[in-house]
Amino acid sequence: MHGSFRSRLAPKALGSRLRGDERKRKAPILAAAALCLTLSACATPYVQPPLTPPQDFAGAGVDDRFLLMDDGARLPLLRWSLAQGEPWAVIVALHGMNDHDASFRLAGPWWAEQGVETWAYDQRGFGQAPGRGRWAGEARMTEDLRTAVALARAAHPRAIVAVVGESMGGSVATAAFGSDRPPDADRVVLLAPGVWGWSSQGWLNSAALSVAARMAGGYAAEAPDFIARRIRASDNELELIRNGRDPDSILATRFDAIYGLVGLMETASRRLGDIRTPAILMYGAHDQIVKPGPMKRALERLPASATLRTAWYPDGWHLLNRDLQAEVVYRDVLAFLRAPDGSLPSGATPVLPHLEDPASPQR
Repeated sequence: MHGSFRSRLAPKALGSRLRGDERKRKAPILAAAALCLTLSACATPYVQPPLTPPQDFAGAGVDDRFLLMDDGARLPLLRWSLAQGEPWAVIVALHGMNDHDASFRLAGPWWAEQGVETWAYDQRGFGQAPGRGRWAGEARMTEDLRTAVALARAAHPRAIVAVVGESMGGSVATAAFGSDRPPDADRVVLLAPGVWGWSSQGWLNSAALSVAARMAGGYAAEAPDFIARRIRASDNELELIRNGRDPDSILATRFDAIYGLVGLMETASRRLGDIRTPAILMYGAHDQIVKPGPMKRALERLPASATLRTAWYPDGWHLLNRDLQAEVVYRDVLAFLRAPDGSLPSGATPVLPHLEDPASPQR
């Protein structure tokens, strides 16, 4: 009897029993998840439909306040021009998620003083652009960038034309320049581009977002206060306050827009190595939005043939063009525009070795 008792509670048998109990507990959860995925499979997350231009539409163009896209959409434009003379370079600037053209309100005037004109526009779905709050889709957003670059090139044919994308804007730029139809620009600058795609989300996050985007895609939610207090985008508190009070900023995000963003970031994480235009990726040691893990994975995917250059900023946060040390980045951007293979004024070193170093100041 004693031996029989030991046999029934032997470690192997006990482990099997526990695993069986665990499977029983998980079974309803997995069944519910499978049911939700099945029900949601028939729905497609919302993407803005294409616009139909008016009958008298004369094609894409630009004026002082808008970029007119190839489908007739009017995208609000902020342009910082030189006081006199022609610019030696023109920057087409792309803002991040839920932001708008004013995200370059500090960089634009600074670059103008150095002879560089900046065009920052509201991407479709953001600011005062069409479909505010609704995801426009990767194809439409990258096509808008191609059009904006072509308009900048036509306006200043002898200038260096560069694209500077911040966060989601960097994702859009990467998707476009890593495609088989890259925009006609001479340089690409990626400021902490979003690369936290599906392959970095984990199956639980991916499944939950997939279900939410299909079953409650139009519901817009704000980040909980405890998360907002814990995660900071910059060390520039005044700029964060200004951005939070800006009526053109979006504070509550639809689930289908988040879904679209994650898909875009997955594309970006996989196309970094496909960029053939001279490009540089800039990343801060204190970035709490695009965290080190996803950035490390994206950079480790780069093939040996990749030409992407990277720059590490020990004092940088996520909003590199609005941090307290933003002028360090401004100078490096201009140096890269002048000489893509030249040294940077900051002396910034490559990013990946810092992400692989366990002693590096990561958060």
